[in-house]
Amino acid sequence: MNTGQMLITLGALILLSLVILRVNTGFLTTDIALMETKFNVVAISLGTSFIEEATGKAFDQNTNISSVSALNQLSSIGPEAETYPNFNDFDDYDGLEKIVKYDASDTTFLSADFKINCEVGYVTPANPEVLISSKTWHKRLNVTVTSPSMSDTIKLSKIHSYFFFR
Repeated sequence: MNTGQMLITLGALILLSLVILRVNTGFLTTDIALMETKFNVVAISLGTSFIEEATGKAFDQNTNISSVSALNQLSSIGPEAETYPNFNDFDDYDGLEKIVKYDASDTTFLSADFKINCEVGYVTPANPEVLISSKTWHKRLNVTVTSPSMSDTIKLSKIHSYFFFR
């Protein structure tokens, strides 16, 4: 091999190395995007599970026992004497912080650790985004799901209302 052929071979190897590097970078970028999407879907599923679970409970501790027709008959927000998962009304979820750990022994579904925070407060129909302390017939549950493996924070909410007939 003469010097010209060595230079062409060396150039071809450099080009091949650059192509391989570029393809690997593309694969890694795609894998990161897929994992982020997967974690976001799992986080949304976890948050939705908490919302559905809370919505299936009574509006208030006192509406669980009997019919309530005045706002002053409603109990205060937060769990009375219950602990999760034995809550019996919607507002018991206020202040709940739950950590869902990844089970490393389950290799069929690789995931991450998630932290779930719940906040419940009263809202008005005129301004449903703002939690207030005065009692109304509407409560809002805000669920926040975070994870060290995600760059996003998932925030979900649900308004639960109580209707009574006179």
